[in-house]
Formats: sequence, structure tokens, C-alpha cells
Amino acid sequence: MVTLMALVTGLTSTASLPAKATEKPPIDAFFQNPEIQKPTLSPDGKTLAMLVPQKSSGYLQLVVLDLATMAPRIVANFSNADVASFSWVNNQRLVYNAGFHDVGEGDVRFYPGLFAVNMDGTERMELASPVPESMINRISTNIVSKQLTGYTWLIATDHHKETNDVYVGQYARSNIGDVKAIKLLKLDTKSGRSTVYQRAGNTIQWLIDPAGTPRVNVTLDKGIIKVFYLDPANEEWRKLDEFPQFPPRQFNPESIGPDGSLYVTSNAGKDTSAVYRYDVTQNKIASEPLVTLEGFDFEGKLLMDDTKNKLVGVRFVTDAAGTVWLDKDIDAIQKKIDQLLPATINQLSLSRHHTDPFVVVAAFSDRQPVVYYLYHQQSGELSLIGKTHPAINPKDMAKQDFVHYPAKDGLSIPAYLTLPKGGEKKNLPLVVLVHGGPWVRGADWGWNPEVQFLASRGYAVLQPEFRGSTGFGLKHFQAGFKQWGLSMQEDIADGARWAIAQGYADPHRICIAGASYGGYATLMGLAKNPELFRCGIEWVGVTDINLMFESSWSNDATIEWQNYGMPVLVGDQVKDAEQLKATSPVNLAASIKQPLLMAYGGADRRVPIKHGEIFRDAIAKSNKQVEWVVYFEEGHGWRLLKNRVDFWGRVEKFLDQNLAPQ
Repeated sequence: MVTLMALVTGLTSTASLPAKATEKPPIDAFFQNPEIQKPTLSPDGKTLAMLVPQKSSGYLQLVVLDLATMAPRIVANFSNADVASFSWVNNQRLVYNAGFHDVGEGDVRFYPGLFAVNMDGTERMELASPVPESMINRISTNIVSKQLTGYTWLIATDHHKETNDVYVGQYARSNIGDVKAIKLLKLDTKSGRSTVYQRAGNTIQWLIDPAGTPRVNVTLDKGIIKVFYLDPANEEWRKLDEFPQFPPRQFNPESIGPDGSLYVTSNAGKDTSAVYRYDVTQNKIASEPLVTLEGFDFEGKLLMDDTKNKLVGVRFVTDAAGTVWLDKDIDAIQKKIDQLLPATINQLSLSRHHTDPFVVVAAFSDRQPVVYYLYHQQSGELSLIGKTHPAINPKDMAKQDFVHYPAKDGLSIPAYLTLPKGGEKKNLPLVVLVHGGPWVRGADWGWNPEVQFLASRGYAVLQPEFRGSTGFGLKHFQAGFKQWGLSMQEDIADGARWAIAQGYADPHRICIAGASYGGYATLMGLAKNPELFRCGIEWVGVTDINLMFESSWSNDATIEWQNYGMPVLVGDQVKDAEQLKATSPVNLAASIKQPLLMAYGGADRRVPIKHGEIFRDAIAKSNKQVEWVVYFEEGHGWRLLKNRVDFWGRVEKFLDQNLAPQ
């Protein structure tokens, strides 16, 4: 089948063909940049916009497709940069920004900028300067006007007014690297004129109503959250409530419906959070929830239809992503598409009016990276738009399962288990892959390049959602407070023990691995549980907790976070001084004797390379089985394909030497 993407002259994919079933897929098949990004319908549903690579340079360009004629047009590109993201302003106009997929974080000397263009390629305008004056020649824009400066980004909204306006944000800073607030501006994409909105304080979140008015303002100052509402009657900010940031906020504003209803998420005295309506006249949450997910905190999006003036659906994540449509017509479309694509989760993207003939479908599973389709409502047929990772054959990928295992204190720990395709499912070499954060949800059901790469090489992969992870209720989250290296670490070890007890893992062939907090947990696992973990792989990992309290040009932790967040979640630097010392891997380096692979980014501001260097020097005295890698241009993770391929090639070799499948 010819993809819609291939209709555009010069845009044919140059990716490798899928590997034969008897061959291991090459490393770059897993870690390549997506071949197609963000197919998005115009508000009237008549035009499709998307990002696809230029054939000659590989830089992403913005392409629109007239769905009546299937005639494509390249409307925006750069000769030496990517169009990094875009959004429809109205039926005729789009905004976009710039980026570089081939430049590491340490070599970035530009802002994303902000540009506007009509869908026929006319009336191009630079709305925000992409680079400082000293670097003006780095991006070839052929656009001379400059309006806003500094880091300016588009703020996504659900407002449906047919105007040329968009909303953008800029950081207000108290000092270099320390964000104080988010400024909100309304920007006319035709004239370039902008208006700054008054903030209620040190704003960290804005909500804009469907009419295009900033309606909710959330501020954070000295650990206190305040939620303000702009009364239509007097156009003044009125405080709805205030509460400490930790323990978790009493409620989080989520969205404003077409009828003006404010929707929030809250635990409301229960373990898991749910969606509630908030009465702005009475300043209180409704007594009954609107959306609950049994066993999970609400994570997702409320889907509105302004033409019907109502909530029409809910997109959410439990163990996997899902959608419930409250509108019977859209629900019928979902059912038809699910019948055509029964093996995947199929997320629908409709135009603003929801009545147009085309629907964009993002189809994915644990084995299949995202594939985009265009569904024709009248014919009931699907057309393939394109694949994000065309070199991946889903038949070669491994199955992923959502499981639970008990911690020592009885807490139930969620996890994802992936077993290699084919062969026996017992006594396998296992990689315990620990997520970063750590106060995030680590995974959900879907194709993951790191997990599937490891599985393709014969390794089982366990991804524990240890205590402190979010998404699984307040009890699970709060059980991780001040438990770095303690109960959080035991949860990870208990996962390895569970995999052994179930027969999945060979007790003599288990490796622990992870990035950021996962790198920290890797080092602590090697020190605390040498009987379990034969080797470790850590990248950009924390090695000294006290270093996280240092605020300088080399650390992106804000003063607010260091003063009010870390003492609650990690530990107080004075009161818990002995605990922080005892649970910092750099002080335990001499006890680690297992083989270890360490990698850091030379430009990392979240976990500066100093973390790695002091640990490397400490362990060098007692362990000669340490491989040290630095990607000098990288930050907190690997942006460049060449570095992703190099790193995971090292991982493959390291595991072959220490855990090789039999």
C-alpha cells in the first residue's frame, strides 16, 4: 500500500527494511527518530498536517495534504534545522518552531523560535527569534522580522475561537537557571503583536477557557499552592483555595468545558485520584466523581465538543491506554475502527467539529510502534498515513504483561514484565530496568525501544513501579517519602526475588539498570544486594544526594524545589544528614565488586557529570570491572542517534559478557 506520506515528492522514507525473522533487528531500528510525527487535522477537517523528513538532509519539514484532492504541499522547512513541532491556529494558518535532531544539548545555542505560515505557504512570519544575535546565521529562515525574544513556546489550548491568535509562554526567572513563574502572552500570528496577561503570583499553570480567556491561574511560592479563578463579572483574580504542595495538592485544575465548567482531579479523601467538577461559586469540589479508574490515579484528558457544548469522551491510562466515548456517534466510529484493527490500541483524533469525513488513528501495541491511519467515515476504509518506526517488524517483538508482586511489608508493587519472543519462558537472564524520576509513572503498556531491544537480545525485562511512583494511589506514592535507598530500594530487590520465585529469572543472571534515579537505584542495588545483581548498567545517575541540594549554573533544580520539595520527598539535609550519607552510592563504592557500565552527558544540568566522576574515582580503588563512557555534547539522556546506537551497542556487549542467554 502506498502511504499518504509517500505522495509528497522527495519524502520517501530511507529507513531500513524490517529484518528477517531469523535475524536480530539492528540497533538503529529501535532507536531511530520517528519517520513521521503528529498527523493533525485542521479545525474544519479538510486538511492534514504532519512532520516528515526531507529526503536529502533528514531534517523534518511541515507538510499539508488537501484531503479532497490528496494534493500535498511543503509549507515550512529549514535548510539546516528541523521543524520541531507545529499547531493549527485556524483553518488557514499554522505555527511552528525549530529544533535540531543532530545537535547535542551541550551544543545548542538557539531558541526554538516561533513562526507562522498559511497552509498554502504564504505569509510566513517570524514571531519569536530562534537564536541570539550572535548566532543569527545558524538557522537559515529567510524571514527578517523579529518580534518576541528569548525562550518562547506555544501553550496548547482548547479554545475554539476562529482568530489568528495563539497563546505563548515565557519564563520569568529570579536568577540564572531558576524559574520563578510562567508569563502568558496572547500573540497575533498575522501582525506579531502580543499582549501580556496579569499573573496572580508566581504562576506555574494557566487554564484558558474555550472562549479564549485565561480563566485559572495556579501559583507556587514557598511550598504553598494557590489556585485563582478569573471572575467574568469583574475580571479580577479570586483565590479558590490554597494548600501545601506536599503532601499532594488537594486538587489539580485539569480543563474548562464548553459550558464553563471547571474540571479538577482530586483524591477527595480517597486513595486514588478521580475527576470532579469544581463549583467556582461555592469554592468546593463536587461530592461525587465524574471519572474514576479503579486502582489507578486519573491520568488522561477530557475530550470536549464545543459544537455540542458538552464533554464527549475521556482518554485515560490504567495498565494501558484507553478511551471511553460518551457520544454515541463517535463511539460507533471507535467500534468500527477497532474491528478493522483488532490487535492494537486505536486512539482517534477528530477535527474540532467532530462531524467531518476523516478521522486520524494512532494505532499501537506492546509489539507495534505507532502507525498512523486516515479513516474515511463514508467508505469505512483505512488509508495508511505512515509508520513511526518502519524498520520494526511487530512479529519480531516481545509480549509485555502488567503484573503485581508483594513487597516485604505487604505493599503490592505494580510492574511490567516482558519475556523474549520464542523459546522457553523460564530460567531467563533478567534485566531489572528501573525508571527515573522517581516521582513519575515509569511505564505503561506499549512499544518501548529500550525494553524491546533487550528482549530481542534474549533478556527478560522487569520494570517495577516501586513505592514513590505516581499513578497508583496516594498510599503508594507517600510510602516512598524519604525512602531513597531504603524501602524504595527493597521494592526493586523484591521484584527480582519474585521473578526468581516465579521461575522467569535465572538467579545467577540478573542485571540491574536505569537512568537518573534509575542509575542511583542501580548503584544502590549493587551495593545492598550483591547476592541478586550480577552486574549493573547506569546512565546519568545520581551518586551523592547532597549534590542535589547545590544550586548553580550546573544544576537545574530550583531553589523552591530544594527548599520545599526535596526535604519532604528525599530528606532534610540537616535532620536527615546521616541517612542521606548512608544512602549515597558514592559512600558505598568500595563495597561494589560487580561489573558496571557507567555513562554520563558532559552537558547534563539535571545530574551534572560530577556525580559520575566522583563515583568513578571512588570505585576505581577497589573495582577494575568498570566501563566509563562520556558523551560530552549530551545532557540528561542521549539526543543524538549515533550516541543512542553507541550506548546500546555497549549495553549489548556488556550483557553478553556477563549475562549471556544460554
